[in-house]
Formats: sequence, C-alpha cells, structure tokens
Amino acid sequence: MAYETKPGVRIPSEKDNLPQRFYESVTVEVVDEAFEVRLDGRGVKTPGRNAAILPTRVLAEALAEEWAAQGERIDPMSMPMTRLSYVTLDRLDIPATVAEITKYASTDLLCFRAPEPDDLVAAQAAAWDPLLSWAEEALGAHLVPATGVLPIDQDPVALTLIHNRAGELDRWRLAALAQATALTGSAVLGFALLEKRISGEQAFALSTLDEHYQASHWGEDAEAKERLDNLKVEILAVERLLSAL
Repeated sequence: MAYETKPGVRIPSEKDNLPQRFYESVTVEVVDEAFEVRLDGRGVKTPGRNAAILPTRVLAEALAEEWAAQGERIDPMSMPMTRLSYVTLDRLDIPATVAEITKYASTDLLCFRAPEPDDLVAAQAAAWDPLLSWAEEALGAHLVPATGVLPIDQDPVALTLIHNRAGELDRWRLAALAQATALTGSAVLGFALLEKRISGEQAFALSTLDEHYQASHWGEDAEAKERLDNLKVEILAVERLLSAL
C-alpha cells in the first residue's frame, strides 16, 4: 500500500539527522611546524577533543577540501580522509594495530584460493601470485596460498617479519596501512599500497576479484554495487592520505 503526504509535507530522511553546517570559511594555518584546518578561523577538534594538527600541508589541504565540500549538512561518510585522520589522532593503539595487521597476514585474502571453476582459479593465480612474490622479496615474508577455506598455518617467521615491519612505521603510515589492510582483507595489499607497488585502483580490483567474477557471471545487484562503490572510495582515500604524507 502506498502512502502519500499532504502537499508541502516532506518525509524526514537520514540526512536530516546530520549536523548542520555551522561555518563559512575553511582555511589551513601553520601551527608549530605542523598544519591545522580552521573553520571561520577556529581550529577543528576531533571527536576526542584533540586539536586536528596534521603533519603536512598537503594532508591539511585535503581535509580542508572535504570540509569545504559539505553542503547544508555535514556528512562524515563523505569525509574519508578526515575520519581516518581522526582515528589516527584519537584512537590509534600502536601495539594493538601492529598485532591486528599481523593477524590479517595470517589469514591473508591472497592466500585463500578457490578450488573451482578453472577460470577463477587461473584469475586468482594471475592476479595474486605476483603480489605474494613481491611480499617475499620486499618484506622477506613467504606466505603460502592454499585451496579452500580451512585455516592456513603460515610460517611464524614470515608473520614476525610483517609484525616488525609494521612496527617500524610512524603512526600516520601505520594507521593508513591498518585501514588498507582491513578494507582489502590483505596485509600484503596493504603493504603494497603503502610502498606504491600498486595503486588504490589496483588494490580495489585485486581485493574484489571474486566479487567481480561473480557479478560478471550472475549479475550484480544494486546493494552489492553500492557496497563496492563505497569500498573503492575508502581505498582511494587511503592512497591519497599516503601520498599527502
């Protein structure tokens, strides 16, 4: 049954719950050899009430662009670099983050291969094997692929090397690596993006190979497409943040 509203009456939407834009100007200012985004001359505060002080002007300008692009309402989901920066400033637990990246490596997406059909098996090997070879060369980590969904006992030495490499990063690059790893389901892809071995577009394509294979054979529904579109935006934001550092 369809329902109609009276003329001139608008049904509230989810965006009506978003905070209203409260500022006119967005600028970037130098603060003690770092950079700050300011709204109408006032420094932005993170949700944790920390000053949003950024390490480079390029990064600060990228966040400023997100703030400037807001309309009548402020939509945090349209500000991926700002959200990641806030996590870095407010909530980054370095030991826990390094451990989480290592955990992803132990169940890395690139190591779980389909048993069939043959064309998917071949596509996974062609796309993912070069990245595993790169990980062994660049990180010293030899990760073994296997067929099926059962857990793989990866070499503890390989996992230790990944743990140590992640632990050497500054907090900004570590946060970006953690985000890329979580988005793609792969520490290898996270490191490859960090080291510019692959682009954000490639990270997205490599991490969604199975989804695109299924869509090409069975079709793609609107919900799945929206999810993939949002995932791509987030991965590209990580790439841009890394470039801004």
